[in-house]
Amino acid sequence: MTTTSSPVTGWPNLTSLPLDEPKKIGILGGTFDPPHLGHLKLATHFAKALQLDVLLLIPSGEPWQKESDITPAEIRFQLTEAAGIDLARVFLYLKIPTQIGIDRIELDRAGPSYTIDTAKALRERFGPHASLTWLMGADSLLNLPSWNSWDQLLNYVNFAVASRPHHELSAQMNPEIEALLAKHQSIDANTLEKSPFGLIYLDNSLSVDLSSTRLRNQLKSSARGTIASEHIPSHALEIITNLGLYK
Repeated sequence: MTTTSSPVTGWPNLTSLPLDEPKKIGILGGTFDPPHLGHLKLATHFAKALQLDVLLLIPSGEPWQKESDITPAEIRFQLTEAAGIDLARVFLYLKIPTQIGIDRIELDRAGPSYTIDTAKALRERFGPHASLTWLMGADSLLNLPSWNSWDQLLNYVNFAVASRPHHELSAQMNPEIEALLAKHQSIDANTLEKSPFGLIYLDNSLSVDLSSTRLRNQLKSSARGTIASEHIPSHALEIITNLGLYK
């Protein structure tokens, strides 16, 4: 397994996990440019709701759908590691036993970062019986048809989708997503544990209205200090401040 084990942050070496039995693994991918409290809230919610054994945070290497001025991958990886420290503290406080891994799988793979390639690689890594669930907001589900080989993803993973303000699924859904939900939607989160892949669980109990793009723009304003402290995990904010990012 290629999940990082950092001497600085003390991440557990997930290669030591016994993989001879099905595991419940959540995957939260993204540019994490920067990681924000919305990411942590979504991760915490699904770690608890799905009773995940492992949560992988996967910063993208070359996000092919994003603008060209994205922060370099290694810095975004550092920011994600730092945010993971705060997430681990939240899990400890809430007594959530989920292990956290910060994974380099997309950074170490050459070329554009396609989710389908990551899903295939993780399925191969964890085997055919592990429940792999890709965590996302409703905006990502609505944009799914723009992803590379999007219609193949459910052959490798489940989806757990959290509602987002201003992204009402019923009002904005295109026929392709309607058909996907008609075939794959499950109304019970517990079914994901029993299914390695192929299900979509919609969760309307969490509403997170934060985006990295909007946050980057806000950080360029005169209210930078207040905005940063309200929306960015403390350890990631320390790196952002030291490196003078997002000015």
